[in-house]
Amino acid sequence: MPSTSTTTSTTTTSTTSISTTTSPTMVALSPPNSSVLIDESQTAPPDALDPATGFYVQDGPLFTALFQELVEFNGSNFHQVVPVIAQNYSTTNYENYTFFIRPDVYFPDGVQVNASIVWFSFYRTILMGQGPGVANYIGLLFNSTVYGQTGYAIPWGVNNAIQNATGLPTAKNYTLTAHVLASILSHFNANNATIQKIMEYPYQAVVVKGPYEVQINVLAPYKFFLYDIASWWGAIVNPVYIDEHGGVQPNSPNAYIDENGMNGTGPYVIVKVTSGFSTIVLEKNPHYWAQNVSNIPAVAQPAHIPIIEINYGLSHEQRVEDFLTNKAQMSYVSIPYLYQILNQSPYNSIPINETFRNYGATPGVLYISMNMMKFPTNITDFRLAIEYAINYQQLLSIFSYQGQDLAIEYLGPISPQFPGYYNPDNLSEYTYNPALAIKYLNEAGYQGDFYVVLPNGTVIGNPNGKQLPTLDIYAIAPVNLLEQKELMIITQDLQQIGISVSTTFVLPSVTDSWTTPNGTPVMVNLGWFPDWPDPVYQQLMPLTDVQFGGISGNLAWVNISTLQTMYETLPFITNTTEQEQMVAQAYNIIYHEAPYVWLPFPDTYYFVQPYVQGFIYDPFVGYFYNMMYYSNSSS
Repeated sequence: MPSTSTTTSTTTTSTTSISTTTSPTMVALSPPNSSVLIDESQTAPPDALDPATGFYVQDGPLFTALFQELVEFNGSNFHQVVPVIAQNYSTTNYENYTFFIRPDVYFPDGVQVNASIVWFSFYRTILMGQGPGVANYIGLLFNSTVYGQTGYAIPWGVNNAIQNATGLPTAKNYTLTAHVLASILSHFNANNATIQKIMEYPYQAVVVKGPYEVQINVLAPYKFFLYDIASWWGAIVNPVYIDEHGGVQPNSPNAYIDENGMNGTGPYVIVKVTSGFSTIVLEKNPHYWAQNVSNIPAVAQPAHIPIIEINYGLSHEQRVEDFLTNKAQMSYVSIPYLYQILNQSPYNSIPINETFRNYGATPGVLYISMNMMKFPTNITDFRLAIEYAINYQQLLSIFSYQGQDLAIEYLGPISPQFPGYYNPDNLSEYTYNPALAIKYLNEAGYQGDFYVVLPNGTVIGNPNGKQLPTLDIYAIAPVNLLEQKELMIITQDLQQIGISVSTTFVLPSVTDSWTTPNGTPVMVNLGWFPDWPDPVYQQLMPLTDVQFGGISGNLAWVNISTLQTMYETLPFITNTTEQEQMVAQAYNIIYHEAPYVWLPFPDTYYFVQPYVQGFIYDPFVGYFYNMMYYSNSSS
């Protein structure tokens, strides 16, 4: 692939020409190869190439290029879905969703998508028991109680469907159900009369009602269900390919597909995977079903750029160099290093928004959790002392570039992208108030029989108690420069009120053991990102429902009886006004209990060459390679 090797303004290459004889400087950029786009913006590789297994943010753009769902987010508008594999859909009660499948959707090998393949795809994802299927369909398409008791994720009702069609005693035997279902999926023959009878059984999660008609039935009315299935765990996959490459096993990933990938119905196909997923190459799907089809949504349009090369996990230096030399069309650097691109020629002569594509804050929260079941963060006044001891404006300032804040502050656990649900009563954010922090800390000292000593020697708390020991804030290694600065500011702020803290860095694998209150650190610096845009089931509850205690989301181990009672019905209320009113009650309770310190949430941005058009970003699936195209030039 052609590339340039200079960043000076005195040299002209085939891809970058800079005039220094006119004023102002005129810059012309064009793609070095109009058939190829190189994406180096992903700083870490995918965790797996099977959409039923992969569960990391960086998986999104790849899966979006290869796979499609019944419905998908309408580009950047994640509050709206559009039919893709489905031609249309309907529901009258938010409990039973009917989809009519487009009759002209094919996989690249010619296998046609129909209702039975939809049944196969959802049941495979659930039965495999991996992160995407369990986290996103539990309580909706399979019963959480059955899962907890048996260890199997079983699509609800399929046990009865199998017994009804075969006579096998699966109605109350979930182990047998799991293995029979795995056998059906691993030798899938939609023309088999017994399998047809199973799929047509009306009282189960997914029902085949006709060749191109399928009904999905959730366990309780749920108005956000379409948003749930719009991401890659709703991908419709090819049973022929899967059965030729390992089939389906309960609670097991497909190792071959995880390592090598597979093609879906999407606008690109996968043609190269290197060791460790350092490079993955996609090619325009030569047999794309939507190539000459009208009335398809923009997200399903055929690809414009024939080849996509994704280089994952490159060093910071490599990402900067490849972008500056116009070798890469997409890149990323963190805020402290933006100048390394924006201050260099030719980008210092181009309007910043043509290269620096900033999409603002996306749904999610960053926080320091305070374990409500361990000393001393089990004392409400202690938690409030920490809330008021931190200088939030100073934290926000580290996300500033040339006087512009590239982050926002807000009061979790719901983010502002959900008006009506976010902070419904307009509660004030915690502010930097050391005097108030010391007041709360003094009260906490008497409640917890401890004291601290301020830098000036003043004793705060119960002088007859024990001196508060140094507390650890746990963080996930490696941390970037911004996180280091945040932790340093927080450490210094807490020292000013007499609380000594240190930072302990651990690998992600360590967090797997954070499943009990005692096994979870007193304070953890982490974040939570919703899998789909539901402010209740994906933000409020994971962070404050004790059922999600520990690494499942609720690292503060919030366990408040009023909230627990509320959460039994809250996510399934279909009246928006009523639901928002209950969220307001929950917000007030959480606010006064103060289980989390809410940290600034940085903007999402990418460096994109100015000649790349059609770059559309969606926080739940990433960006869409098929919508990108090259303009003739950018000047």
